[in-house]
Formats: sequence, C-alpha cells, structure tokens
Amino acid sequence: MKVLFVCVGNQGRSVMAERLFRLEAGGRHEARSAGAMAGDHVHQVAVDALAELGLDASDHVPTQLGEEQLAWADVVVATCDGVCPVTPGKRREDWKIRDPMNRPIEEVRAIRDEIHTRVNNLLTSLG
Repeated sequence: MKVLFVCVGNQGRSVMAERLFRLEAGGRHEARSAGAMAGDHVHQVAVDALAELGLDASDHVPTQLGEEQLAWADVVVATCDGVCPVTPGKRREDWKIRDPMNRPIEEVRAIRDEIHTRVNNLLTSLG
C-alpha cells in the first residue's frame, strides 16, 4: 500500500508520520508526505524528536500537495486542521493531532509518540 501523510505545512506532523511509518513498515508499504500549504523547511523540533529515536529527518524538503501525490496514494492520512482536500476514491483517515510548531520538545515528544501509536495501528489495519 502507498500511504500519503498530509498536514498544513509538511513541516512537522506529516514528516514525523512518514518517517515513523517507513521505520515500522520495514519496506512492506510505501509512504510520502505533503502539505496543503507547504512551508519552506521542516520544524527543527520535529527533527530533534525523531532523532531521539534514531531517525534522521534533516534532509526533508516540504512538498506541496497536488494531484500527483493524491493519485499515487492508496491511503490518505490527514492531520490538516480542516485544510486538507477531499479525497474521493481513497481510503482516508483523519488524525486529530496537535501541531508541533512552536512547542517545546517535551510536548513534541508526546505528539511524536501519539503519531507512532497511530502509525502502528494503521500498519496493523493494512496487514
């Protein structure tokens, strides 16, 4: 399965979800991420939170969500706070997750851990 994680800027939640999904999927499924209004850089606090788990996201470049990404995906996971597009014909999950932007690392760790749990639940449902 191909999973697309979408958030507002593709700078925090979707980046963490994409990297955690790739780690846990172990090559069984593919993942990408994009932003409804892509920013210009990944949030450093998200990079730091992932680094604590041995994941390097420092190379991430935010991607603007477009038709190409939506066409690629089998599953769309939205964490967009109401700005994600409609995705007819796709399996969709809406994850209500706080935005890590401008939050201290302690709060971002909790967000990361919530995403990690949701990623594992998604993987279980994908088989």
